[in-house]
Amino acid sequence: MLFRLLRLVLMLTLAVSADLSSGAVAQVAGQAPAAQGASQPPAAPAVNQTPTAPAANQTPAAPAASQAPAAPVVSQTPAAPAASQAPIGLIADQQKMIQDLTVKTDGLEKKIQADGEEDSSLVDIRLQLEELSRESLNTALAFRPRLAEINARIQQLGPVPAAGQPAEPDIVAAERQALTSEKAEINAVIAAAQTLSIRISGLIDKIGNMRSALFRNLLTKRYVLTDALSPQVFSDANDEFSSFYKAVSSWLTFAFKFKFQAVLAATFVALGLALVLLVGGRRLFGRVFEPDPTVEDPSYLSRLSVAFWSTLLPTLAVSAFLVSTIFFFNYYNVLRGDIGIFLNALAVVIAVVFCVNRLANAALSPRLPNWRLIPVETGPARWLVRLSTAMAVVISVNTFLSVVNDKMGSPLSLTIARSFGATIIVGVILILMALLRPFKASDGSWRPWPAWLRYLSLALGLFTVVAALLGYIGLALFVSLQVVVTGTVLVTAYIGFLSARAIGEEGAFADTSVGRWLSTNSSYEDTALDQLGLVVSVAINLMIVLVFLPLILLMWGFQPGDIQAWGYKLATGISIGSVTISVTGILSGIVVFIIGYFLTRWFQGWLDGSVMARGKVDTGVRNSIRLAVGYAGVALAALVGISAAGIDLSSLALVAGALSLGIGFGLQNVVSNFVSGLILLAERPFKVGDWIVAGETSGTVKKISVRATEIETFQRQSVILPNSNLINNAVGNWTHRNKLGRVEVKVGVAYGSDVKRVHAILLEIARGHPLVLKNPEPFVLFSNFGAAALEFEIRVFLADVMNGSSVQNDIRFAVLDAFDSEHIEIPSTPRAVVEVKKHAAWPIDDDKIEVDFAEQQQAKAEAEAEKRRLAKSRRKKPDPG
Repeated sequence: MLFRLLRLVLMLTLAVSADLSSGAVAQVAGQAPAAQGASQPPAAPAVNQTPTAPAANQTPAAPAASQAPAAPVVSQTPAAPAASQAPIGLIADQQKMIQDLTVKTDGLEKKIQADGEEDSSLVDIRLQLEELSRESLNTALAFRPRLAEINARIQQLGPVPAAGQPAEPDIVAAERQALTSEKAEINAVIAAAQTLSIRISGLIDKIGNMRSALFRNLLTKRYVLTDALSPQVFSDANDEFSSFYKAVSSWLTFAFKFKFQAVLAATFVALGLALVLLVGGRRLFGRVFEPDPTVEDPSYLSRLSVAFWSTLLPTLAVSAFLVSTIFFFNYYNVLRGDIGIFLNALAVVIAVVFCVNRLANAALSPRLPNWRLIPVETGPARWLVRLSTAMAVVISVNTFLSVVNDKMGSPLSLTIARSFGATIIVGVILILMALLRPFKASDGSWRPWPAWLRYLSLALGLFTVVAALLGYIGLALFVSLQVVVTGTVLVTAYIGFLSARAIGEEGAFADTSVGRWLSTNSSYEDTALDQLGLVVSVAINLMIVLVFLPLILLMWGFQPGDIQAWGYKLATGISIGSVTISVTGILSGIVVFIIGYFLTRWFQGWLDGSVMARGKVDTGVRNSIRLAVGYAGVALAALVGISAAGIDLSSLALVAGALSLGIGFGLQNVVSNFVSGLILLAERPFKVGDWIVAGETSGTVKKISVRATEIETFQRQSVILPNSNLINNAVGNWTHRNKLGRVEVKVGVAYGSDVKRVHAILLEIARGHPLVLKNPEPFVLFSNFGAAALEFEIRVFLADVMNGSSVQNDIRFAVLDAFDSEHIEIPSTPRAVVEVKKHAAWPIDDDKIEVDFAEQQQAKAEAEAEKRRLAKSRRKKPDPG
């Protein structure tokens, strides 16, 4: 009971504060009755009244704000419902938006039934429906923040008291009812938006099925050829030509009479642009797409590059000229509707014919056999160029005439006759190409194409002719169009891919004209040119995909709207289950990460080279700070990049759990080294530049990373030690806190020497070295009575223990010089003489055997004499015991 009372007091306090903070909001929302006493029932039911929604959009709501006496009433209870009525206008706006979207959807559904036979119209309708679907989903998403607030507030209010328990206060019940009602209205709006989105998705699927049916009908529809081949066709063609001539002549008369200056300006601007492209292209890329007649044996890469660029660049220049011409004609209002359609179709025809002719000349090169990609003879090469160009002209003229027929309303017989003639001609040309013998053998005989290519060309030609003769004009025309246009696009793209692959090979880019120019006029080395060749190869492949893939899709019956829709989905996101992949988001994330990475590297360099270097910070501390800043910056850049890519980090929790399981079993050593590296960077038991001893490895620390530590031995060998070894095992550090260290030099003198004199000499030598510290002072230790010598040890302290080897070297030289002047002997242990017993050879000559025996006896006698002499010299020395 006490808990309920405390909760009631808390609720009243929150209500009063909410009333004081949101009084103006309540007044604007039309809460005029707020001036009434606290004993009146709350105004929560007003939320459920639908007539209140339009009131938020009406102008008379302003006078309600002038009722200032309502604000000072602190005991006013309906403060929470007043605040909850603020988004009522949002609900009304979204309801109106859904109604508008529903009306538009109804209109598009009717348009689908009316324009169901036009593929381009269906594509436009689909694009509009997809836009409506996105708007309906955005309508549902607009309530997400408010729903989160409502759910949080309901959770704060707690559950409804059960039966038999004391009723909750009126203010809590009123607020709960208002929130529940508002949530129900929002859910109703969201449900309507989802229903509309489902309906739109159904219409989009219906459009896809209708387009598929249209395409199948186009390919499988059979026409009657008797009407198309009747004499009436010639009369229809004559009438069609007369109508077309009158339309064009009337437009020309209008243009030259009323738009002469505009036509002249548009023509000159287009010609100027074409001239700039032509001259500038030849100056910049002349060496790239123009074959050099003086080169007798060009490389395969050069031939590929010339073939590809001599097709692509001039075609792009011509296309730019045609597009700019049409653009300026439209800009100056020179074109009318039908002439604009005709001119667009004519531009496509010119571009296709030009591209096919350029590709055939580039690949076959009738005038320059050395630059020929396909090793055919010159005569067949000329015929192949002519036949390919003729086929392109036939298909292009047929396409242009189809546009004219559609615009002029020509009879069906004329359309069938035109398509029939075009497909028959294309089929015959394919058969002629297959029967051509382009190769010459060593004996002078002509050889045909390879079997697969010859039979493929024959099959396509015969299929086109037979399909046309059987009345399947649409199928025959489709095959002919794909052979010419798609074949040209695929061959050009294939040559481009080959060029990119050849340029990407090692050392290939340096042999190109661009590579040689860069090598001569810049400081690029062979390695940089090779890397630049890889970049150029990737750029060419990407350009081929972006340019030729849409062309192939257009040739296979897809509309520009299809490509636009796919591009939008690719850019905004592709949903795979519950995961959405956005190419734009991924590219944005990569760009953000790269920027963050380079900013981190710049900040590392600035911090290390400017701040810490001027502050005389220790090298090891600088290295640790630089590494920590680098890892933190890269991690931060990765997190920001992932967020910019639109990837929800919370969705990676499952992946992180799976990785943690894998880490626990398979990546123990990696994680151990990583954690050990962090410990080394934090505790700094050694730093870069320290001389450490780890097991059998001794050297200078060169680099400390999170996985391993690089140690350079005194033999200049780089040893990579895992960090876990340095953490778990003993490591000696000669320069941990400072470089002060002690080195020792061991010396032995012969028995019988004056040991005190030896001690004084050694101590004098140690004190006289300039690098030996006076404090701690040097010390000479009489360490042992050795088996062959009296052993001393010189111990000196150095300010820099790294100089220990040179100091030891100097002391040893000084000891030799001092002992030599004082006649102090440094004994050496005699080596034992090992006699090798050899088996006596089989006696051959008795005299030789006697001589050898005498020499052996003499050697033994000399050895015995030497032993006696050494024994006498040893007995003269005092007994060490």
